Amino acid sequence: MTLFVNPDRLRADFDALAAIGAVNANTDAPGVHRPSLSPAHLAARQWFLARAAAAGLETAVDAAGNHSAIWRARRFAAPIRTLLLGSHLDSVPNGGRFDGALGVLAALEALRTVQEAGVALPVDLEAIDFTDEEGTLVGELGSNALAGSLTPAMLAQPRGGRAALEAGLARAGLSEAALFTARRDPATLAGYLELHIEQGPRLTQSAIAIGVVTAIVGITSYRLTYTGRANHAGTTPMDARQDAGLGAATFTLTAREMVVRDFPGCAVNVGQMRFEPGAFNIIPGLAELALEFRASDAQRLSELEDTLLSLAGLVARQSGLQLALEPLGGCVPAPMSARAQAAITAAADSLALTHIELVSGAGHDAQVLAPLTPSGMIFVPSRAGLSHSPDEFTAWDDCVNGANVLLRAALKLAETAA
Repeated sequence: MTLFVNPDRLRADFDALAAIGAVNANTDAPGVHRPSLSPAHLAARQWFLARAAAAGLETAVDAAGNHSAIWRARRFAAPIRTLLLGSHLDSVPNGGRFDGALGVLAALEALRTVQEAGVALPVDLEAIDFTDEEGTLVGELGSNALAGSLTPAMLAQPRGGRAALEAGLARAGLSEAALFTARRDPATLAGYLELHIEQGPRLTQSAIAIGVVTAIVGITSYRLTYTGRANHAGTTPMDARQDAGLGAATFTLTAREMVVRDFPGCAVNVGQMRFEPGAFNIIPGLAELALEFRASDAQRLSELEDTLLSLAGLVARQSGLQLALEPLGGCVPAPMSARAQAAITAAADSLALTHIELVSGAGHDAQVLAPLTPSGMIFVPSRAGLSHSPDEFTAWDDCVNGANVLLRAALKLAETAA
């Protein structure tokens, strides 16, 4: 049986969801503001459960607040494993309509399509909306809880602050202690597939319809602090300064040049820089940088770390500065399952859709689930590579293509899971 999603129903759902937490609704760049566990996010999640229930699907909310729609298998004896399909409904502040939401809605549509066709599968299908993927509170909180990789340390010093985490959990009626009980036994899972916009320009630039994700990058973060000597900016000779700001700028520019030249496919970013005392007429005595770097291979990530930290030390010595390094954690690279990649490729071929292999430069819930169960990701084009912005846009035909690839890849993976 050849199955296709219902594009009109999917579009109606997409438009209805985009209205929840909408910003700039009457402009050419409408977006959404649904930070994790905010009132708008909670409303979107209730809407999702209502749509699933209206279709006759089971619904569930686990101890980490992950929201699910479930289609039960119609053949084979117990125990039945579950194939997860999904993404997230939370957004960055003033973000786009497609990021995360497309994956959840396409997963729901896949379940409805299978249910209406009366297909018999050897696995249950579950469309899941993971809690706090975007990191307003902790970052990939729901998928870490499900995978059993959530730790007390993540909750003790969450990136959004303890007060925000406690308030969000209270709004959602979640218990911090109970978060750890959301873990699932890997033996109960048949895999995980996630449809997502690319959030980059490669598919658009190459006019390719589908990206088959081969790996998701690992990310490492540090806080670098250069300490020099604050002094008068007008009376101190230019060649006699211990300028922490100059050290920070030198490191930032040189790091970019080194990564472009010596680490193709990797990325480095200095997203924040702060000077003290911070006055026009005082040489900075202290400069603090937020450093992040990414690579798709664990060895490459380690080499990149060694190179960047060595550069930071070299700049300090050459500039007469002291350097303090504070590691801020990160995540390891996650290769996607070969079986999941094969299922996605076969699905794209069955629809005569062009496809290429891509590495994801952004983190996703699939990264967390990859060590737990065979996981795969499908990318569809992002206009101009824009994301985390109201200007984020994916043509509707591309959205439908991605949903159909998700559906067919899920059916393929379900059959091979038997």
